[in-house]
Amino acid sequence: MKVRVTVMLKDGVLDPQGKAVEHALHVLDFKNVGDVRIGRVIDLELSESDPARAIVQANEMARALLANLVIEDFAAEVVEE
Repeated sequence: MKVRVTVMLKDGVLDPQGKAVEHALHVLDFKNVGDVRIGRVIDLELSESDPARAIVQANEMARALLANLVIEDFAAEVVEE
């Protein structure tokens, strides 16, 4: 089963990479772009048949390693069974 964990900086945490991309898009004349935030997506292939247990496992992995809980939030979802 494939589970996707999306990790993003918490609101209020400075995102210099996002600001750089936002500025570059404005320079490229994409003036309608507002705030840009950069995150990461981690796809996990789990040998689990129960979607609820797969989400629990992905959440445990995110808390233990995949996300820095001081400055990042995360969300896990099953994307393929």
